[in-house]
Amino acid sequence: MTTRRRATALSRTLLTKAAATATGACLLAGCGVLPGGPGGSGATGGTLTVMTFAPQDSKATNMPGMPGMAKAYERWVNSKGGINGHKLRVLTCNEHNTPSGAADCARKAIAEKAVAVIGSYSQHGRAFMAPLEAEGIPFIGGYGVSSEEFQSPLSYPVNGGQPALLAGAGHQLGRACDKVALVRPDTLAGDALPLQLNAGLKANQVGEASDIRAAEDSADFSPQAREALTDTSAVKAGATAKDGAAAKDGAALRDSTEKGCVAAVLGSRTETFFDAFRRAADSQNRKPQISSVLGSITQALVDRTGGKESPFEGAYVTSWYPVAADPLWEPMRRVITEQAFGDDTVDPDDSGAQTTWIAYTVFSETLKRFKSGEEVTARTLARKLNQSEPVKTSGLTPDLSWRYQDMRAVAGFPRIVNGQVTFQVVQQGRLVAQQGEQTTDMTKTLEQAPRSS
Repeated sequence: MTTRRRATALSRTLLTKAAATATGACLLAGCGVLPGGPGGSGATGGTLTVMTFAPQDSKATNMPGMPGMAKAYERWVNSKGGINGHKLRVLTCNEHNTPSGAADCARKAIAEKAVAVIGSYSQHGRAFMAPLEAEGIPFIGGYGVSSEEFQSPLSYPVNGGQPALLAGAGHQLGRACDKVALVRPDTLAGDALPLQLNAGLKANQVGEASDIRAAEDSADFSPQAREALTDTSAVKAGATAKDGAAAKDGAALRDSTEKGCVAAVLGSRTETFFDAFRRAADSQNRKPQISSVLGSITQALVDRTGGKESPFEGAYVTSWYPVAADPLWEPMRRVITEQAFGDDTVDPDDSGAQTTWIAYTVFSETLKRFKSGEEVTARTLARKLNQSEPVKTSGLTPDLSWRYQDMRAVAGFPRIVNGQVTFQVVQQGRLVAQQGEQTTDMTKTLEQAPRSS
């Protein structure tokens, strides 16, 4: 090889290495975008692609209202001209309540160059979060049933998830009960629930709840119902009268009468469990207080099981958000009426649809902070979420911010930036705010809870 050819070859090699080094450094810093590359889609105008996924048609918990709400939001914002100059393209995906299904949805988001995954449900955080992290795609407003949603630097939760709900339920029951039994799914995500409930009970000087496990797709909860009754049976006479008072005024203050309470957190299978529990309790002429968290006992469930005559009358429910009848939800209700009138899965009272609405609100408000001509990509969107001032959600949550200084000292869940819950009760067939109770922040309670192994 001639001297000139050697010099040319060496020059090309050095240029190639320099380009590769610069590209790698830029990707690590999140400072640039490779046109057409994964996680790098976006433009100064045109259409932005996002995804919402949730389990549908599975044997366990299903959340069809979340992708349904996302599609209604898409039609609504596009009918108004889009968001900050961008049309919105919403992809939906059936997660099937399996790790492989969750991973498939994440891979589809990557393949379609989505700039975010928004308002989604999955308990398989390891399966979907790792692929999204690898491509820099932010996960905005998950339902909060996997620990990864509160650990990943690319997750932006809008509520405190199951941890806040369970700690809140512990507070709610701790003020009314002397013995508590918890029926929960025998899953990895379910293993943390007793610790969180017990943290709330401990704050109210009540002993730990008995931990009763059940297969999440079970069709027969009779054994768990009998065990729950046994574990709360050491109560004195008079509990029934106290139950009646709780149903009447929405509050149950502890008195000299011991009281047993049963909480179930089984998603869509909660109704099946409480049906078995009601039969077991009737056979023993007992009526323990029942309780659950948002998403397990819903207004639709109360309506379907008899309204005022429902077995859930008087039940306690812990929620992340204001009651469904609150005027703050009116904008969402209008969108559902106008854009989802033919989709029966989209229920404005459903916590899944509510979470998706709030998550898309966060996405929209963040998108409005991009300057004219500024490129919107997965990485630039994540950077805005990490650095911007708090995002407002019209009062449905506190102002939300995910900056470093907003992280909390909650073991295993540092990204719980909104630990607030509300206490509700089924009264006259309606889920209403519990009398005398206000929005309560569970962050301090969770900080004192042990971490699940």
